Amino acid sequence: MSRALPSSRAMAIVMFLAIISWAAILSSESKYIAYNTTQRIVPEKINVHLVPHSHDDVGWLKTVDQYYVGANNSIRGACVQNVLDSVISALLDDKNRKFIYVEMAFFLRWWRQQSEAMKVKVMELVNSGQLEFINGAMCMHDEATPHYIDLIDQTTLGHQFIKAEFGKVPRIGWQIDPFGHSAVQAYLLGAELGFDSLFFARIDYQDRAKRLNEKSLEIIWQGSKSLGSSSQIFTGIFPRHYDPPDGFTFEINDVSPPIQDDTLLFDYNVQERVNDFVAAALAQANVTRTNHIMWTMGTDFRYQYANSWFRQMDKFIHYVNEDGRVNALYSTPSIYTDAKYAANENWPRKTEDFFPYADHPNAYWTGYFTSRPAFKGYVRMMSGYYLAARQLEFFKGRSSSGPNTDALADALALAQHHDAVSGTERQHVAADYAKRLYMGYTEAEKLVSSSLAFLADSRSSARQGNPTTNIQQCPLLNISFCPPSEAVLSDGKSLVVVVYNSLGWRREEVIRIPVSSEKVFVQDSDGREIESQLLPLSNATLSIRNYYVKAYIGKSPNGALKYWLAFPASVPPLGFSTYIVSIAKQTGPSSTISMVYKSDGSTNNTIEVGQGSLKLLYSADEGKLTNYVNSRNMVSAFAEQSYSYYSGNDGTDEDPQASGAYVFRPNVTFPIKSEHLVPLTVIRGPVLDEVHQQLNPWISQITRVFKGKEHAEVEFSIGPIPADDGIGKEITTQIRTTLKTNKTFYTDSNGRDFIKRVRDFRTDWDLQVKQPVAGNYYPVYLINLGIYVQDSNTELSVLVDRSVGGTSLVDGQIELMLHRRLLHDDSRGVGEALNETVCVLDKCEGLTIQGKFYLRIDQVGEGAKWRRTVGQEIYSPLLLAFTEQDGNNWISSHVPTFSAIDPSYALPNNIAVITLQELENGKVLLRLAHLYEIGEDKDYSVMASVELKKLFPNKKISKVTEMSLSANQERAEMEKKRLTWKVEGPAEEPKVVRGGPVDPAKLVVELAPMEIRSFFINFDYLQMFVS
Repeated sequence: MSRALPSSRAMAIVMFLAIISWAAILSSESKYIAYNTTQRIVPEKINVHLVPHSHDDVGWLKTVDQYYVGANNSIRGACVQNVLDSVISALLDDKNRKFIYVEMAFFLRWWRQQSEAMKVKVMELVNSGQLEFINGAMCMHDEATPHYIDLIDQTTLGHQFIKAEFGKVPRIGWQIDPFGHSAVQAYLLGAELGFDSLFFARIDYQDRAKRLNEKSLEIIWQGSKSLGSSSQIFTGIFPRHYDPPDGFTFEINDVSPPIQDDTLLFDYNVQERVNDFVAAALAQANVTRTNHIMWTMGTDFRYQYANSWFRQMDKFIHYVNEDGRVNALYSTPSIYTDAKYAANENWPRKTEDFFPYADHPNAYWTGYFTSRPAFKGYVRMMSGYYLAARQLEFFKGRSSSGPNTDALADALALAQHHDAVSGTERQHVAADYAKRLYMGYTEAEKLVSSSLAFLADSRSSARQGNPTTNIQQCPLLNISFCPPSEAVLSDGKSLVVVVYNSLGWRREEVIRIPVSSEKVFVQDSDGREIESQLLPLSNATLSIRNYYVKAYIGKSPNGALKYWLAFPASVPPLGFSTYIVSIAKQTGPSSTISMVYKSDGSTNNTIEVGQGSLKLLYSADEGKLTNYVNSRNMVSAFAEQSYSYYSGNDGTDEDPQASGAYVFRPNVTFPIKSEHLVPLTVIRGPVLDEVHQQLNPWISQITRVFKGKEHAEVEFSIGPIPADDGIGKEITTQIRTTLKTNKTFYTDSNGRDFIKRVRDFRTDWDLQVKQPVAGNYYPVYLINLGIYVQDSNTELSVLVDRSVGGTSLVDGQIELMLHRRLLHDDSRGVGEALNETVCVLDKCEGLTIQGKFYLRIDQVGEGAKWRRTVGQEIYSPLLLAFTEQDGNNWISSHVPTFSAIDPSYALPNNIAVITLQELENGKVLLRLAHLYEIGEDKDYSVMASVELKKLFPNKKISKVTEMSLSANQERAEMEKKRLTWKVEGPAEEPKVVRGGPVDPAKLVVELAPMEIRSFFINFDYLQMFVS
């Protein structure tokens, strides 16, 4: 038991100690300290790799340009220009300092503004390794919602810039902020780029806890079943987030205590801070294999005053290494990776992906799979258009002065950012991304029109690159607005429709364009009449057209639109066909006007829809789908489709987590039923049948069955979602069958591989189910893909036209989330409710979206062909262009059909051309992709080959060089440098087979399942393609 000292005695002791301390200070000398920051690795100690970085979002709370220049700082005081200026200055002050930079969209802006003298200094920093480009793409892309071609393109754009300006090849993937991680990121946007490692921060909180306990945060990730260990990558998951340990952040106004090492000043704390450093290092070392740990020294938009960070890191390295218990050094992820590799450790193996991501029991980040569905659809549309535009730019020849695809490339690159296409940005930022896409499209549209005119124009002026044909396009065709096709044709004039196919095989598809007259007929370029059909527009279609055309162009559409004109088109690979729409004479041919039938709901009859093999059966009294029958493949199955919505959770007293842009936290499920019995409207004709359904004032759909197709196309219109009841709503559709699927379903990874999902289950840990709905949602991507379920006899496949969230919560059922409107922020940083509106003058209403999904039922094992083929066609829709002719003058003076490839040739059905592009430096980049996984299909999961001589029949190929995925290094050199990691567990795996070298004489490219190969093609001369 202690006693208090008398107050006079205590005061005396305090004064005595103060005098001694003051005397010590007076005897000390304040002087310059040369901090020893020399980089070294000490084998017998824990080595703490300090990696200075700034995570700079290319748009989120502010637009990309606002972040760069430091504008709109009332939202956030962030200026990337200051970051780069300050970091470069700090690096020049000390050759031992290091910094990594990731987002080339920002660095490219900064680089353009620098003097030649500054560029020389920065080049020296890059060459010395002080400044290292990590990831090297234009942005740190999302991994759930983008398409794999977009990921490749935006990465290539950044890598080509780095290669051209600095001659460097990034080694490391750095995806520290995306909200879950895809298998495609690991093998395609990692190993196939030549990356040696990949690092990120966000994984499920239950997964992280298990990995911390097992020391399995660092792994060898094999993302592809087909490519196996040939495409694996060392992957590091940060123990907490992508910021430093607590107490070691040093931006101005940060609260971490700095090292105070001036003995003349109060609060001298060197040993105290060294002890803090050592304790944090030992704690991390306890959950990490080997004696190397990484500290990510930075976070969002840091280093605006870089010396505040580097001054403290200089001191920590100096004093920690003097202390000697651990070793600290300036480092980069490349240095760290090399140290891990040198340790010769056996690492755990990881397969599949890291979806879904939850950071809290009630916070599954699965809402963003669907957030901002209109923007997701726009990105998808522009992606397919960009692919086609680059092909046409190559066929015509790239122009340095004329229109090109560069602006669209830049806009699409920014749109892949993890706060862009994800839908997690603020509203004004989403508008900025959309504006950039539109500006890029406008430039590319000119290029496409001039290229098509060039290819079609047979007169001498075209040979000089000055085509005279005026070709127009219809960017608002998705809302039924197309002035060229709606124009009333005067006597003797007809509409010319040029249909371009960017795929490598011939396509037979139905074209639909709006027209203002029922007195029309269609011919092909040889004058043969083509069977055609006129279909009435639904009320929902007209309503969307009238409101949104005015919203987009500022005025209402002219004239009364009467019909959709539908006709089948046959289009050659990488080429176009031409069709003529003319005024029908009284006694001549004419399009068939559809028969319209309305069920009154008073009978128990079954309504059959479909002219070909596929029949959909509807119940007349209930007005809904009941059966799917395909007479060709003998599939007959119960099938039902419905809509419902989840009321968005606003949070509770126990847990305030709300549903928002990122997080899906449903409250109650409500089925959406017709508010009163609305009869089905059935449209029948020789080309297709349609079923029109109006479920309520804000949900309608049109189901189409085409005569020559074996799938159903469902076009839905949802919105404005009512919110006047104060409740946010998340709209879903369900397709229900009787398949016995045993909790299992399959979703795609960025439109590439399919991954097996099991309800309420995770491969890597024992899942504790807190959110049985949100925790079973996965990203469903487009192209090839979507989602499917199967049992021992049958499989149901659904494809989508944009990224959505999807699941199978009940056996035999697929659920897709199509639209979201929420009234509360989910507290993940965006600070804004996901409540999109569209305004015309002073009237604003909630966003209406129109989209499509496609469904088919097959015998088990037969669905892959449809998913892969039609998936490609959804991603790359036929491109329509229009002009007029007087009499027969266009057909008689133009090339009506064109194919860039040998007329006797088409690509194999399992191969796609995903890039054909003439680069700014004159090189031609060709990428070919195998569309099937190993074992996915009995016919197409095999080695395939492409004959380059037939792909380029009118050009003499002088050289073919295989490159890495981003075309910044030769593939052979990349493979020589690849690190071979040791993996725990059995070493046996099926032999991975890849396509062999390209024989320079035969010029045949082989592709194994899931393989993508990139080539630079050299031609002896560039000349016009004519077939």
